[in-house]
Amino acid sequence: ADTSHNSEAYDRFIAPHLDPVSRHYWERRNWRGRRRIEVFDHNFYQTGLLGLFIAMGHRVGKFFGVDPAGIMQASNIGEQRRFFNEELAPVFEKPLLKWATSRKASLFGLGIPPAQYDSLITSGDGTMASVLKARLEKLACDFPLNTNYFAWQAFARRYPEPGEAALPAYLEKRNYKVIRDNIDRVAINHTNLIEFLAGKDAGAVDRFILLDAQDWMTDDQLNALWAEITRTASAGARVIFRTAAEPSLLPGRVSNSLLDQWSYEAEASRDFSARDRSAIYGGFHLYVKR
Repeated sequence: ADTSHNSEAYDRFIAPHLDPVSRHYWERRNWRGRRRIEVFDHNFYQTGLLGLFIAMGHRVGKFFGVDPAGIMQASNIGEQRRFFNEELAPVFEKPLLKWATSRKASLFGLGIPPAQYDSLITSGDGTMASVLKARLEKLACDFPLNTNYFAWQAFARRYPEPGEAALPAYLEKRNYKVIRDNIDRVAINHTNLIEFLAGKDAGAVDRFILLDAQDWMTDDQLNALWAEITRTASAGARVIFRTAAEPSLLPGRVSNSLLDQWSYEAEASRDFSARDRSAIYGGFHLYVKR
């Protein structure tokens, strides 16, 4: 993510294999005359909407006299907890911060649209500042820094160097050959998931990963999606997804005739939620086809 010759590698090894639309995207120049691909020559993780949001969070902390990166000096969870309680937690009591986070647009940088904002604010004391404080507390205090690369992104604004701490599995050097050797098993489809599933045979799919997209779906969209998931799911098929709020959003919104064909694994879902190191989401949910 921070290697000066990345754009040169793109020119030599990647660009010749790209379609014209993709090449135009990556080679388009900004007002400084730099090509878009050159963001990879520097710290790529400090770019984009999320990167800018994290940068703003650090600026806000420093405005109130706290450097969030200071937690990276902690050597154990106890020290992480102490830093959070003494340095970070008081920031969320500041009236200015409470006012700013009460505006829905304030969380666009986290990829949270108004519908998710409304779901998030149902937890805690009804203020977004309290929700953000609880989520940041989990990120800062519930997992050792050497195993939580999400915390590295938030507090150090980068991923660990080799040997510093754990990386996502797909970025670990030891896994590179496995990924490369199996790349032909991956198919990428830019399409509506409901339409994509409509082209599948009944009972042909055994795993579904929905991320958090359902949070801003209408009831009609949810029912259309789960109708296709239910039709194409094999016996024992598993569906996982996250939600901004803690509970599953499906009961009361997806028809009973569909949900009755699925078993909600409540205990496993609570366990997975507790183990979710990103700390952004309120709930992680698992459904298994009966």
